[in-house]
Formats: sequence, structure tokens, C-alpha cells
Amino acid sequence: MRPFRRTRPSTPARRARTAAAALVALALAAGLGTQATASSVSPSPAAGAATVQQWEVAGLSTAAERTALSRTGTAIDEVRADSVVITASAADVRRLRALGYELSALPGTAATDIRPHAPSDYHTYAAAVAEINAVRAAHPSLVTTRVIGRSYQGRDIIAVKISDNAATDENEPEVLFTHNQHAREHLTVEMALRTLSVLTSGYGTNARITELLNTREVWLIPSVNPDGKVYDQESGSFRSWRKNRQPTPGSSSVGTDLNRNWAYRWGCCGGSSGSAGSETYRGPSAESATETRVVADFVRGRVIGGQQQITAHIDFHTYGELVLWPYGYTYNRTGPGLTADDAAAFEALGRQMAGTNGYTPQQSSDLYITDGSINDWLWANQGIFSYTFEMYPRSAGGGGFYPPGSVIARETARNDAAVLLLLEYADCVYRITGRQNTYC
Repeated sequence: MRPFRRTRPSTPARRARTAAAALVALALAAGLGTQATASSVSPSPAAGAATVQQWEVAGLSTAAERTALSRTGTAIDEVRADSVVITASAADVRRLRALGYELSALPGTAATDIRPHAPSDYHTYAAAVAEINAVRAAHPSLVTTRVIGRSYQGRDIIAVKISDNAATDENEPEVLFTHNQHAREHLTVEMALRTLSVLTSGYGTNARITELLNTREVWLIPSVNPDGKVYDQESGSFRSWRKNRQPTPGSSSVGTDLNRNWAYRWGCCGGSSGSAGSETYRGPSAESATETRVVADFVRGRVIGGQQQITAHIDFHTYGELVLWPYGYTYNRTGPGLTADDAAAFEALGRQMAGTNGYTPQQSSDLYITDGSINDWLWANQGIFSYTFEMYPRSAGGGGFYPPGSVIARETARNDAAVLLLLEYADCVYRITGRQNTYC
């Protein structure tokens, strides 16, 4: 295959954050204490999860304040105007209250409360694989599948290719969609199946989809974290499990947060935890998680003739109804390898996609600092325009990580237009800001 040729700038430009915000962040971090941040997180049991539910943490209205909470090893589920929502065990609650945080339980969010939202509302891992195989059999010229590696527990991690000549590696821009990095986010697997259905059923009947599949190659990875998905879903009730299922050496804890394990600015900036019991545990080293390494190797394998063929990407998560873009490790709009022109293109396309689905568009760090994320790695390391979509619901009141099955069709269809928009700009994202003659 001849490589799909494109260029992007490499000279960084920086925009400094205000001194006041920086001082707030430093003061908050200092007030928590580095020793408490590193070691006081309660461990995750090896065989099962402690009883958890969602809690609202009051008095957090800025990114710096939310980042300070995150630095305690707490995973933030939802950002509100002056508070956040977290999932926590009783031990977590005691620890955070001891640090001075004000928490109140959200009713109806414990595992026993979400049982009516049955795990059977969502495809199991095996059922999703079966549906993918059925679509491939129905559309053999449009769909191929490839096992790109196996999870820690030995389950297949599958990449699905969709294009007019799917069996041929053509000289066309490629787009990647990833799903289910976090185990409990089952709606994202449904999103993968929706995209597969829309593209295959639309080819030959919908002129827009037909043209896109004639000129693009689409990759779907429906479940990056199949072990975690199975563990969270298939015991009869949901467990609110986030991480993978890989044991941590020297610890009784299980699991790494896959979206803190990528090999760019890993562990750099207080946006992940070094404690194995934390929900945002980054692992002992970058790409230490089996599943992260499998997907990273797949992406690196799409470099042909020295050129990365994947040009654009969405990583689907739940929840919050957000469209996010890099960088997550810094509050600055620009940074090394992310120029003002890059940032403008990210923002313009992000806002247009959000205009189709009603999500809120923003830079990832506007929420709070994260490091070792897939978006930052794909852009900085591979030059791929990478977004995160946080899907339905907007708040815990809509079901949090476990909305009822009755909303699946509506909420996956809600992203159809955004998916097609990303595909249309995959040949040159800089077209959206009129800079295509400079970069494409």
C-alpha cells in the first residue's frame, strides 16, 4: 500500500495560564499533602469490588479544585457547576472527609439500586462478537475483522474494518473509533455496534455514506477492555468496575485505569494515581496494561512508509455529554507538538461535532488534569486528531453509567451525524479552519 500522505506542524507554541489559577492549584495540592495523595487510597479487592455508590462532593467549581480532588486518587464521574460526582466506597468517603471534603450520597446509585437496569439490557462481550460476525457475514466486501491481540485474561481484542474494499489496504485516510476502555461504560459498545450497522446498511443506499466508504477506511475496536466488561456485567448485577482485571505485582489490588496508562506524559502532572488501589491507577509503567499495549501496537502498525495512516479518532466513554480534545495534562491551549493552528482545528471540528449531538465541547483539561490519556498519546505521538466523546446521560439522574436499555437506540443514533462529520474531515482536518493549503 502507498502511504496516505499528510503533514502537520511540529513547532510548538505555548499559551500560559493565569498566575492566579496556578497559585490556586499549587495551594490546593499543598493543602492535601503529597504523602496522603500517594498512599491513602483504599485498595480494590482482588476478587471483587467493595460496595460502592455515587456521592456528590460539594464546593468544587474550578478545574484547579477538581484536579486537587483527582490528585487524591479519586475518579470523577461527573462535573457540575459547583460540585462533582464520584463513585466511592465507605472507606473512600471516610478518607475524603478526613481531607476536608463535603460529601453527600446520591440516592438510587448503589449496586442494589441499579439492578432494575439489567445487565441483559446491553450486549455481553460474547453477544457483541456474535453480532459483529453476523454483520461481517452479511457484508463480506465491506467488513473484515482482525484479532489484534488478547486481553490479560485471554479474550480477543477485535478490530473491525469497514470500507468499500475492506480486504484491501488502500491508499485512503483511516479513522479509528475505540470503545469501552472503562469497564462499566457499556453504552459505548452499543455505540460501536450502531456505527457498524449505520455504515454497512447505508452503503449503496445513502449517497453520503457510500462516498465516505469509497474514500475512507474505518476501524472500530468495540471493546478495549473485555475482561473488565465481563467482570462488571456478567455476575447478575453491575459492579461499577472501571479498570482492567490485571493484578498489580506486589499488591492485593486488581486493575489499571487504561486511560491513564498511555505512553505520553504518563504520570507527569497529578492527573493519575500511583496507588494500586485507586480508580485512576496508572500502572507501574506506561503501556504496562496488556490492553493498552495491544491497541497502541495496532496504531503503531498503521504507520506505513513512515506515515501514520490513521488521521482522526474518537474514544467513546460515558457519561456527561461532552466532546473533549487535547491536551489533558496541561491547562494551556497549546503545548509541545500542539500549535495554535492545531488547537484551532481541534476546537473547530469539536464544536461542529457537538453541534450535531448537543454535547458540550471543551478542552479535556477544562474539567481537570489527566495524564497518560489516549487522546494526548494519539496526537503527540502519532499525529492523530483524537477526541473523547462522553455519551449519555448528562448527569447521574439519567442513570449514570447504567442508563436503562430503553435509551440505547436513541442515544447511539444521536452520534450518527458526528461520526459522519469526522469521516468527512479525515482527509484534512485543517480544512475546517481554511488551512488546508498549509498542512494538507
